[in-house]
Amino acid sequence: MKIFVVTVSDRASHGEYEDISGSAIEAWLRRAIVSPYEMTRVVSPDDEASVRDTLIELSNRKHADLILTTGGTGPSPRDHTPEAMAAVLEKELLGFGELLRRVGLEQTPTAILSRQTAGTRGKTFFLNLPGRPAAIELSLNAVFPATPYCLDLIGAGRIETDPDIAVSYRPQN
Repeated sequence: MKIFVVTVSDRASHGEYEDISGSAIEAWLRRAIVSPYEMTRVVSPDDEASVRDTLIELSNRKHADLILTTGGTGPSPRDHTPEAMAAVLEKELLGFGELLRRVGLEQTPTAILSRQTAGTRGKTFFLNLPGRPAAIELSLNAVFPATPYCLDLIGAGRIETDPDIAVSYRPQN
C-alpha cells in the first residue's frame, strides 16, 4: 500500500511556511490505519500544471494506491487543485466532495466555498482535503469509512483501520 500526501501551497513549496496540513493528515493516518503501508509527503506549488504533473507522476510512475491532497480548493485566483484533478481523474466520485462540504459546514459557514472532490485514475484513489488541521480531522473522520472499500473496488492496496478511529465499511456478500 503506497500513500502519498500532497500539500498544495506556494509558500510551503518555497520553504516560507511549515506544512502543518500534511503533518495533520499524516498524524491522522498513523492513528487510523493498522495495516502495513508506505507514506510519502510531497509539496507542490499551487499552479495547475505543477499539481497535475505531480498527481500523474505519483499515480502512473510511483504506483500510488491513495493520494490525499490538501490545499488549493478554494475560490481564490491561486487555487487550482480541482482543475488539476479534473485533468487527472478518469472517474470523479462526487459524493466525497458533497460529504466534505456538509461536514465542513458544521465547523464554519465558509466550507461552502470549498471545491473539494475525489476520484480515481487506474488503481489510484484521489481525495482533496481542506488545509486547516481541525478541518482535516473532521473530514477524514467523515469520509474514511468508505475509503478502504473504494480502494478494494478499484484494485488498489488494502487498508485495515482501527475501529476506534475509523470503522471501515465493506458490504457483506
